[in-house]
Amino acid sequence: MIRHFRAEDINNIMQLWLDTNIQSHSFINRKYWQDNFAAVKEAILQATVYVCEQDGQIQAFIGLSGNYIAGLFVSKDFQSKGIGRLLLDYSKSKYNELTLRVYKKNDRALKFYLREKFSISESSIDENTGETELTMMWKS
Repeated sequence: MIRHFRAEDINNIMQLWLDTNIQSHSFINRKYWQDNFAAVKEAILQATVYVCEQDGQIQAFIGLSGNYIAGLFVSKDFQSKGIGRLLLDYSKSKYNELTLRVYKKNDRALKFYLREKFSISESSIDENTGETELTMMWKS
C-alpha cells in the first residue's frame, strides 16, 4: 500500500535512508551519510514523501521536492520485488516530468532508472563526495 508519510514514520524512514545509502554507495565513506543524517531528517519533513507499507512495515519510500526525486529507497529485504517501480509509477502519475541525480558508480540504480525510461541529461562531479553524478530526466 502506498500512502503519504506521517510524522511518526520519521525514525523508520531515516534508518532505511541510512542503511540503504551505506549499502548502495560502498564507494562513499559511511561517515558522509552519518554526518548528513540530521540535515536529511529536516529536509524529509519539508518534502513530499510517499511510503510503501505492508503489514505495518515500511518497505520503501520516495521523497520529492516538486518534480525532483530527492531519493528512492527500498529496504534490502524488499529490493527486486517491484516496489521501487511501484513508487516510481505512482510519482509518474502525479507529474508530467521527473528529474533526479544518481551516482554513476551506483550501477544498480542507474540501470533501474534507464529501464524506467529516464535519460541522462547531464554529468557533473558532486563537490561533497568527489564522485560523478548523473542528472536524469523522465517525461510522459
